[in-house]
Amino acid sequence: MAKLSCDFRFLLIPAAIVFIYIQMRLFATQSEYADRIAEAMDAEHHCTSQMRLLIDQISMQQEQIVALEEGKRRKEHECAQLRALVQDLEKKGLQRITDKTQVPVAAVVIMACNRADYLERTIASVLKYQSSVASKYPLFLSQDGSDPNVRRKALSYNQLTYMQHLDYDPVHTERPGELIAYYKIARHYKWALDELFYKHNFDRVIILEDDMEIAPDFFDYFEAASALLDKDKSIMAVSSWNDNGQKQFVHDPYALYRSDFFPGLGWMLTRSIWDELSPKWPKAYPSWLSILLKENHKGRQFLRPEVCRTYNFGEHGSSMGQFFQQYLEPIKMNDVKVDWKSQDLSYLMEDKYKKYFADIVKEAKPVPTIDAVLKASNIKGDVRIQYKDQSNFVNIARQFGVFEEWKDGIPRTAYKGVVVFRYQPPRRVFLVGPDSLQQLGIENA
Repeated sequence: MAKLSCDFRFLLIPAAIVFIYIQMRLFATQSEYADRIAEAMDAEHHCTSQMRLLIDQISMQQEQIVALEEGKRRKEHECAQLRALVQDLEKKGLQRITDKTQVPVAAVVIMACNRADYLERTIASVLKYQSSVASKYPLFLSQDGSDPNVRRKALSYNQLTYMQHLDYDPVHTERPGELIAYYKIARHYKWALDELFYKHNFDRVIILEDDMEIAPDFFDYFEAASALLDKDKSIMAVSSWNDNGQKQFVHDPYALYRSDFFPGLGWMLTRSIWDELSPKWPKAYPSWLSILLKENHKGRQFLRPEVCRTYNFGEHGSSMGQFFQQYLEPIKMNDVKVDWKSQDLSYLMEDKYKKYFADIVKEAKPVPTIDAVLKASNIKGDVRIQYKDQSNFVNIARQFGVFEEWKDGIPRTAYKGVVVFRYQPPRRVFLVGPDSLQQLGIENA
């Protein structure tokens, strides 16, 4: 019995050891789980903190979005009020300056942006001759943008109707280095012409820029030309400008020409022509030369004077004074009050002009291209000089000092490839293209 009791005590020792070991393992496991629980709690606290921070950021962004939306609504409301004001001013101005019994010859629009000092000079020049014929030529000023000085200056005149083009769409140029201003100008022109032709229902529009002065017979000239526009659908537009209109190259204030080159700088077009041009109006300003030149004008021409009826004094602008000192500053603006109503302009009609011009060219004495200036100086009467190609033309034009530039294969001012200007007036010089005589039907010349 004593032996059995002793054996039992010996069995308790390993059991105790096992029990202690198990207790130690349980304690270690509990400690490990406690550490993990603490880490989890820390992670939960961190996540909660981050979530609260994120919620705060979202709340702030939502407040900013609400503020931006409110600002946008406020701006849209202000723009709507401004547009309504401009439309009201347009309506009142048009009612004031339009004679209900007089059908206008053409609306006149001055295109402006941010040159208030230039604008004042232009408006003064236009009003000097427009006031007496205001019912025939309702005057508009179209401002691109919101320059306050231009707007204030425009609204100070009761004799004109103010229009404002507000364009907030971003401009994406198609080629590197292009001026954004050229895209803005193109958008402004399209908007203004759409307004005048389709909203105000004018049959013709004369476009001026905010850096131009006009000649005493400017309006009489365009009234006479409007009759030609109505009769002869081969005339696409009428211009008051001659690119080679510098003082030394002009003489006759009565002389008018047809041209395959669009002169611009004070020009008139009809609603039927705008119906054609408006849907394909280019995105950038210089490109509209192409739309009005060889590819698009379908064999039609433009009318231009020998002596300019506008003068461009804008040395500073979107074109950054390009050609100003050489070609624009020396321009001769007509100072003779021509009675255009008494002039027979039927020679400018398509069925007569080609023969009329061909006869003048045919009578001119041929002069070789070598030392052309010297030889022309020694001949009395008109002369003609035939050029072989564009580079040959540029060389001859440079000798005389006239415009060398071509656009879309057409020299400036040219008709059937012939460029005419005065040299030691009244002598006329005809620079004749390689196939110009053939186009004019001149044989054995």
